[in-house]
Amino acid sequence: ADVIRSGCDFLRVEAVFSIEENSAVSALLAAQEIECDDELIIVRKVSRAGKSAILVNGAHVTLTFLKKLAPHLVDIHGQNENLALLREEAQRSLLEGGDADLAERLCAYQDVYRDWKARTKEREMRTEENAEIAERLDMLRWQEQEIAEAELTEGEDEELETEIRRLSHAERLVEHASEASNLLSEDTEEGAAVLTALSRVTHALEEIARYDESLAGAQAMIEEAYISLQEASYEVRDYLEGIDADPASLDKIQLRMDVIERLKKKYGGSISAVLARLEALRTEISSAERYDMDIEELDAAIARLRQRMEQCAAELTKQRQKVGAALSAKIERELQGLGMKQARFHIVVTPEEQYTTRGADRLTMLFSANVGETEKPLEKIASGGELSRIALAIKSIVAARDTDGTSMVFDEIDTGIGGRTAQMVAERIAFVAQYKQVLCITHLPQIACMADVHLYIAKSVVDGATVTRVEPLSEKERVREIARMASGDDVTWAALANARTMLAGAATKKKELKQLEIGMRSG
Repeated sequence: ADVIRSGCDFLRVEAVFSIEENSAVSALLAAQEIECDDELIIVRKVSRAGKSAILVNGAHVTLTFLKKLAPHLVDIHGQNENLALLREEAQRSLLEGGDADLAERLCAYQDVYRDWKARTKEREMRTEENAEIAERLDMLRWQEQEIAEAELTEGEDEELETEIRRLSHAERLVEHASEASNLLSEDTEEGAAVLTALSRVTHALEEIARYDESLAGAQAMIEEAYISLQEASYEVRDYLEGIDADPASLDKIQLRMDVIERLKKKYGGSISAVLARLEALRTEISSAERYDMDIEELDAAIARLRQRMEQCAAELTKQRQKVGAALSAKIERELQGLGMKQARFHIVVTPEEQYTTRGADRLTMLFSANVGETEKPLEKIASGGELSRIALAIKSIVAARDTDGTSMVFDEIDTGIGGRTAQMVAERIAFVAQYKQVLCITHLPQIACMADVHLYIAKSVVDGATVTRVEPLSEKERVREIARMASGDDVTWAALANARTMLAGAATKKKELKQLEIGMRSG
């Protein structure tokens, strides 16, 4: 809102781009479902109240999306952008942008790194869970042992309850069983036993049968009764002999019953429920023990991935060193062509122990502008002018490589240079322009001469307000402007003649650059 002209309520900026060869922009637009052919129109509106609207081909987008889109449309080369070259991220992008083998090795490393990172994170989570599982496993094993050691059987509690009732009344059982046994088989003074009496009845009926068989049926029934009572007598006697009246036996059975009742109360209302719980415990224990085995397998997988990751990282570093050496030599040659004859430039890739998404190395750009000076990191010794030329050297190298339709803006790259160096810089910018659209803001005639189109920026006051105009110059106007840039506002015939000579020389040089570009493409 601060840049809105006084008296106006809003500002509107519009930019039109041709994106026919810009696949990155096409992909971003497709992801946002924004329709686009070969032309992209971006409009930004800002009101004095601070409200903002951004439209891309008529569709509203966020500022975040615009910031993501912009680097694929315009590459600005100015003082602040030169400083970006000092960041390792930008240096890595430069190094990795033009080597297919390096890109392939980086992808291979990142695939392994992601797997290793995911497994390592899983292992950390498992470690936290493992303490809980180990604690639960101890409890499960204790419960399983408690039930298993009891050796329960179905119906055991019912049998024990019966035994307890029997032992609790042992004296009365002995008394009554003895009485029954005596009545059946023991003769007393008071009378004969039941079996004795029946034996006498049987004998009497046998005597009757010798003379009269009328009671043969009665005799048979008495004999059967005798046999049944005799068997009953034996059973009563055996029962009597089996009665255990020892209090210790009762105590032992009662203790066993207490164990059963405690387990039933803890694990279920019946022995069958307790036994079912035992099986469930054994299943859960087995599962928990397999979890420990899973941890061991995970550790083995992490170790294998770590070994593979180290190998990929080493190969990646080696390839970076190779590419860095080749790129360093190219940049050095470009710097010499830009008037820095004694410049030395090296990209140093140093292995490190820490693994990141980019590998396990550190990248440093070393630079020395003069003979006898020790090469030091770029950010520590390069001046603004030197940094501009280093950046231009890099742009010249990558221009042919990155033919992605991005426009480049050189903002006052002529700072701190002149004469022959300015001419060299102009030629390198013109070389870059063979591959990309280049907009160059300059005060040097050597650079302005190399342009295909010369735009003149001027400020004037209209109705009390300052107005900035950008006007394309005709050939005649261009000659005069070049003369003014070279000699000042007092333009002489000699200055005009010199300007024509400069423009003619620039045209010849551009033809040479065009032939060079054709040769590079065909080669």
